[in-house]
Order: sequence, then C-alpha cells, then structure tokens
Amino acid sequence: MYIKKEVKRGYNSYLTMGLNDCATNMDVGLLVMEPGDEYIFDEAEKELALDLLIGKVKFNYDNQEKEASRPDTFHYAAYCLHVCKGTKVLVKAVDHAEIYVQLTDNEKTFPARLYAPEDIMVQHAGSNGELMGCMQREIQTFFDYESAPYSNMVLGEVLNYPGKWSSYPPHHHPQPEVYFYRFDYPNGFGAGFANGEVYQTGHNGCLVINHSFHSQGAAPGYAMCYTWGIRHLPDNPWRKTRIDDPEHSWLWKADANEHIFKPEEKK
Repeated sequence: MYIKKEVKRGYNSYLTMGLNDCATNMDVGLLVMEPGDEYIFDEAEKELALDLLIGKVKFNYDNQEKEASRPDTFHYAAYCLHVCKGTKVLVKAVDHAEIYVQLTDNEKTFPARLYAPEDIMVQHAGSNGELMGCMQREIQTFFDYESAPYSNMVLGEVLNYPGKWSSYPPHHHPQPEVYFYRFDYPNGFGAGFANGEVYQTGHNGCLVINHSFHSQGAAPGYAMCYTWGIRHLPDNPWRKTRIDDPEHSWLWKADANEHIFKPEEKK
C-alpha cells in the first residue's frame, strides 16, 4: 500500500493502529509546524519516536528542554527523540519544521533519549564498487534491537543517491516496514517495489511493506531520503533480518561485476 497526501500545518496522520488494513501495528504521521507553534504528545500506552526532517525545534520532556536543528534533509544529519509510554513531550517550533512521527504499543519503560548526529550509526553501503556502484547509499540507524532491545520498533534513514538503488538486492523479512519519502526537489520521484507491486514514490509519500521482496530506486537527478521504520514481531524481532530473493542471489557474489554488461565491451 502506498499513501500520498497533501500535507497541512499540524499533525498529518498516515497510519493509525487498528484502522488501516496494512498490518504494521504502528501509527505514522508527519508533523508540520511554523515558528511559534506547539504540539503535545502524551501517550499512555505507546512509545514514541520523532525524526526531525527539517527545521529547528525545542523538545521539552522529563523536565528538560533540548534544541534540535536540521537546515535541510540531505546535507545535515537528523535528530531523533525516542521516549517510552507515559512520557509527555512538548514540541516548540523555532523555525518552519517537519517531523516524522512513529508510535507503537509498548508496556516497557525506558529512559528518554535524544539522538544527535554524533549518536547515529552510519553505514556507507555499496561504496566498494559493488554492482558497478549502482546501489551506493548511506544508511543511518537511530536505534535497533541491538542498541535498544527495550523498544518494539526500529528507526533510521536511507540517503538514496540520484539514479541509484537501495534496499537492494531484493529481499524481505517477516517484520512489517514503512518507508516515508523525501526528495531534494518536490517534484522528484522514484520507484518502490513491494508487496508484489511497483509504486511511483514521491515527496511525502509513505510505502507500507508487509510482504514480498522489496527494493527502491530514485530517478536520475533526484536525491531521495526515506525514513524507514520496522515493527518487531512478538518473539521475532528484526535483527538485521534479510531474506534475499533467490532469483537475484548471484548479485552478492564477489565476481558479480564481471558478469554485468559493460557498453565498452560491445563489439
């Protein structure tokens, strides 16, 4: 399922637990704020993660106030606030700000944490020339099972370079996943392969992945950054789980580049 909508000032809901036929077991939304706006999250039963996509805000929680700033999505790393149920969060906008919102039920309590750019786990994938550089991308992880086993979620971002692919080669995992897309130009677009379908992805679009192999591509000329959120399954957390499509497993071979067509070899 792919969700595309015109966002407005305030909270824009994309997914709500129990209401959407998508089996993610997560709430997903986009909070759009203008200078001086305030918004309160006060969830009695759900943990909450807030990924600052752009702008400057102040987060008030646990009797403290912390400022986070991200001038743009592509040239600056994110801030992400992660809190447990029962933690009241007041967000104050200093400048125009847009925040990805993800929640799920979780009976555990844990200390709140604001992940700053220096706290983010960064992986430069495909940077060693695999598949002739066609799947080079940057993977940022705020928290996962290894770093936050108390959470029922995983959250991060992928910076997909123009004309490149990510989440590739095609793979799947039993845990449901959500991709929330941003492009460096509002008219940017890409392709999302998931659930046995192909979707044209765009700015502020949301792709729900609940079965089948998935992979992504961005159109040439357009950089794509997508927030990726995974919901652990009971007794089956996502632990970097990856089940590759056997039809394309040869792409992982060390000599795969030797078997890829090269224009200069044409006789």
